Order: sequence, then C-alpha cells, then structure tokens
Amino acid sequence: MQKGTSNFYNKFSVCYPLVDFFLLPQKRILAAAVNEMPIGNLLEVGVGNGSHLKYYRQHQVTGIDISSSMLATARKSNPPQVRLEEMDGENLTYAAEQFDYIVLSHVIAVAKHPDKLLQEAHRVLKPQGKLLILNHFTPDHWMKYIDHAAQAIASLFHFRSIFRQEDIPTGDFSLIKEIKVGKLGYFKLLIFQKI
Repeated sequence: MQKGTSNFYNKFSVCYPLVDFFLLPQKRILAAAVNEMPIGNLLEVGVGNGSHLKYYRQHQVTGIDISSSMLATARKSNPPQVRLEEMDGENLTYAAEQFDYIVLSHVIAVAKHPDKLLQEAHRVLKPQGKLLILNHFTPDHWMKYIDHAAQAIASLFHFRSIFRQEDIPTGDFSLIKEIKVGKLGYFKLLIFQKI
C-alpha cells in the first residue's frame, strides 16, 4: 500500500467535501453513462468519500480506496448494492476476469504508477470489459498555462496538474467513446474496452 498517499488522504478527508462539491456534477455524468450499460459487476478504484455511489442504479458495485478515513465517511451513506474495501488499485487482491466494468474517477492522474494501475485493471476485467476514466486532461489551448502554473503545488496534493490524454498507457485497451464533460474540453470521460 502507498503509505504516503494513504496518510495524505486520511488527513485530507476532512477537506474533501469542498473538492466533492466541484467534482460531483462530473461524477453524476459518469454514473449516468454507467447506468446505460448492461447490468454487471463494477469496481470503482479510488471511491473517496462515496457521496456519488447513490447514483449507480443497477450494478453490483465494489468501491475501494487506500484511505481508511475516506472509507469511514463512505460507509455512513453506503447504498446496499455497494461493498467497500480498503485496497490499493495498483495491487488488487481480486481474481482475474472478475469485473464487467472498472471506473477510475479522478484517479489516473494521482496514481503513483498509472501503468501498474491499468495492468491491474486489465487483469481483473472480464473479456470485452469496459474501463471508464474520468479525469482532467491538459488541453492545447490557453488552459494549459493553468496546469503549468499549478505544477509546483500539485505534488503536495499528490496529483499531476499536467496530464494529457496521450499520457495514459492504454496499450491493452481500445478507446471506444470519448465524452467531453464541462466546457473547453478540460474534463473528459473516456470509455475503453479490454483487448
């Protein structure tokens, strides 16, 4: 388990409602896309405080996080179809080909080893399983300067402010859909299929 990151999010959990206020509209769009898919077994890596879990309507959901404090908050409003576990997404303890869907919502840019995270996602996804990535992506227009300016403090918050779509090591996945979330194409929902 990534001790430094886990400790940071345990402390940061008291401030997370402020972040959540900003991210929740995006997570509702993500949940709507997930709800359109056939019923299946879904794993969400980095579930945070779980405030968005109520928007999943039809799937059997497993949510994991490396922060025990985040999970403690999530358990207070845990919907009945959701199972929560403390676990590192880069070292999943699940058997191979167990999940129909994996969700990475604002996680790929905070993962210490995104390549390992995606290898684990590929391993536990069933054949033709779907990987959904919701994240910010540094654009080629003027907003890239904001990401560059934030780079100095981003590491203090355990994330990469400069993060491009092509930075995702998705060799074992095929991109099947791209949805812009919000204005200016800064946030996107990318849907991949396991190859």
